[in-house]
Amino acid sequence: MKRVLVLGAGYTGRAVLGLAKASGAEVVAVVRRPDAEPALRARGFEVVVAPVFGPDLASFVDAHTHVVVTFPPDGETDARVAAALPPARAITYLSASSVYGDTRGVVDDTTPVTSRPSPAAARRLAAEEVWRARGATVLRCPAIYGAERGLHVRVLSGRHRIPGDGSGHVSRIHVDDLAALVLASPRAPGETFVVGDAEPAPQREVVAFVCEAHGVPMPPFVAPEDVHETLRGDRSIDGSRALAVLGVTLRHPSYRTGMAPQ
Repeated sequence: MKRVLVLGAGYTGRAVLGLAKASGAEVVAVVRRPDAEPALRARGFEVVVAPVFGPDLASFVDAHTHVVVTFPPDGETDARVAAALPPARAITYLSASSVYGDTRGVVDDTTPVTSRPSPAAARRLAAEEVWRARGATVLRCPAIYGAERGLHVRVLSGRHRIPGDGSGHVSRIHVDDLAALVLASPRAPGETFVVGDAEPAPQREVVAFVCEAHGVPMPPFVAPEDVHETLRGDRSIDGSRALAVLGVTLRHPSYRTGMAPQ
């Protein structure tokens, strides 16, 4: 892949750009806000500031370009951009496991999406269809974490609260592993995968590990309605098919390495 073009170079997009650049690819970050440009350029990325993503982005795409779509769907932009882009070497669309709604238990690539999606999930599903029609690989992600972001960061800051008895399973994926999956995804054009680490666990177990590893007290247990809805679920992501098909080995198969003191 000669060029990787990331549309929406936020947390995950920056990780994808960094890994692609390290592999020798030309990288281009497309962002809406001018204030995002200096930090990206400081890392050696070419940056395009486009307050409105539109047909002009076509000039950055050719038959050797891997287009990575990370911006959140708004019901309009995905269709507009997808229709304008010329044929690319590959397209990857980053979706979210929120498309499974309140589904509980194990979720894998055979699990149906929710029949009653929230407005946000409905926009995700519509965007998936737009990009899948262009041959994109779709990766449905649970919580994305890394050194600067995630449950462990909330625990260490004292902001985290454990819903109920903390028995609900949570899944996650380290941003570096997600970047690796993104760059491997051209091996399976048109496929849809759910991705995650190899050790979903009850939230209280993850929090207890973080507290012990970092030497901080356990946060309080609160009523489920007192925390954000994304923390109330009980879902175990099985992303093993994506790893097998795309040939990726996780650097952080468990929160035990990804959330350990650095």
